[in-house]
Amino acid sequence: MRVTVVAVGRAKRGPTETLWQDYARRLTWPVTLKEIDLRGGAEGPTRQRREAEQLLAAVPRGARLVALDERGEDLASATLAALLSDWRDRGIADLAFVIGGADGLDPTVRAAADLVLAFGRQTWPHMMARAMLIEQIYRAQQIILGHPYHRV
Repeated sequence: MRVTVVAVGRAKRGPTETLWQDYARRLTWPVTLKEIDLRGGAEGPTRQRREAEQLLAAVPRGARLVALDERGEDLASATLAALLSDWRDRGIADLAFVIGGADGLDPTVRAAADLVLAFGRQTWPHMMARAMLIEQIYRAQQIILGHPYHRV
């Protein structure tokens, strides 16, 4: 399974970037990070629409799309792993996760998603959300492989 993470904003050097790199190296699935960096004066819904266009354009054709949004489903790690395993077993080769900007995701992104996923109801800094996401992808892979990394 190939994994693409599409996120608004550029990563800065620091602990969250180090976490991202560490978990990305551990994954046996190929993972690509595509960063969307919009510069300009648009704010609110206009900015969300511009981000949505670029986020969706960066998703590989045919990929299952998972949008990270606080209004999404709050899944246990084992449940997420079971879903990814099911998609893999159905022949899905590409998986894409999208993380929106400061104003959140445009409704068109949520509507296009196969799953809208929440890491709880809190709002997380974008770089922290990236680090949490890559760890959960790694954890899901380890659950699928039966590795003892995941303990309940």
